[in-house]
Amino acid sequence: MKFEQAPIEVRDANGYAQLHALIDAAFDASDVEVFLDRATRFKLRVRDFEGVVQRGLLGKEAAGLYASLPVSDKALTRERYLRQVEAVPQELRQRYFKAYAYY
Repeated sequence: MKFEQAPIEVRDANGYAQLHALIDAAFDASDVEVFLDRATRFKLRVRDFEGVVQRGLLGKEAAGLYASLPVSDKALTRERYLRQVEAVPQELRQRYFKAYAYY
């Protein structure tokens, strides 16, 4: 039996879409290295979504957008962000090992 996640309805579609556009822009093929470099310079773990948002790595407005979302939309946003983090090519993940390390 295959696991199938139950669909969760987005409650704040506008804020949700704006924040997801910022996440997608950060992980765009031409910008992901800049994002990872900034995370490394700030000594942030790339999987620490709240830390990344609070330090402004996704843009100045990201923290406000994230704070205004309901809990269910925040969870969906974190999931999307972590999927993007894991989709980064392996060679970049090796180059930015400190940002990806669990220690």
